[in-house]
Amino acid sequence: MYLEHFGLNDAPFRLTPNLAYLYEDSSQAAASTMVKTALDQGAGFIKVTGEVGLGKTLLCRRLLADLTTPYLTAWLPDPHVSPGTLRAALARDLGVALPSRPSQQEVHHRLHHHLTALVAAGRKPVLLIDEAQALSDSALETVRLLTNLETERSKLLQVILLGQPELDQRLASPRFRQLRQRIVYSCQLEPLDRPAVGLYLAHRLAEAGCDRPLFSAAAIAAIAKASAGTPRLVNVLADKSLLAAYGCGKDRVCRAEVRRAIADTEATRDTLGGPWWQPTARMAGFGLVAFGVFLALETWLGGGG
Repeated sequence: MYLEHFGLNDAPFRLTPNLAYLYEDSSQAAASTMVKTALDQGAGFIKVTGEVGLGKTLLCRRLLADLTTPYLTAWLPDPHVSPGTLRAALARDLGVALPSRPSQQEVHHRLHHHLTALVAAGRKPVLLIDEAQALSDSALETVRLLTNLETERSKLLQVILLGQPELDQRLASPRFRQLRQRIVYSCQLEPLDRPAVGLYLAHRLAEAGCDRPLFSAAAIAAIAKASAGTPRLVNVLADKSLLAAYGCGKDRVCRAEVRRAIADTEATRDTLGGPWWQPTARMAGFGLVAFGVFLALETWLGGGG
């Protein structure tokens, strides 16, 4: 809606992970370096944890793009799978030919044979599991058993687990002590600090074609505080703030527009300095929603006329 008004070529604050907009803060850079170092050293298990919205999926996609030959990657984006489905998905991702209804013994045999051939040819198979905290106990145990496959010199499969802090709680259980002991390398993603939020906003705006600052210093400070440095919330607030500024005919976002965005975002309402239902916050949020509805109707009616 506001792209032309602000001179943007693209929406800079979409929530879908997009490597074109990747901003490598210190935490993301450290995690990427740690993972690559661990892989080079042949670690069987590598773990990356972080709160919701800190960029685990984006890191996962970056690793998938960066891990070129000799690495061969498989990705499990949905952890809600049975052990059998997990083995079959891994096998197919790595190029194993499977019959239409293979037995688990057949999948395991073919996977083992294929992994052995890959490693003998100098390849390094890697399995990345996003949202790993949601794996069932049996699926986690299956992953552990897969890393038992090895030659005299190296593992046949390395695994990167990316998950929320609940993954650490799961692994703390005595049931997973064998798996926990195998995780030699691990790191935790951290939120952006105040200066990094400003750099993050400027980076995404520049990638979208903007050649001038669109957020005042006060607006950036408000976004940093309300989002607690969580990139996903920064995106939400920045997008809504631009919409609010556009609705007021402004060419720049100030603190007032950020306050409207905060009031319209449930996860950040308590940063306004009072209950979200207080008149100032409530009406600010209502105004932003109403304006968005108005623009949508105007666009729809214009398109239909």
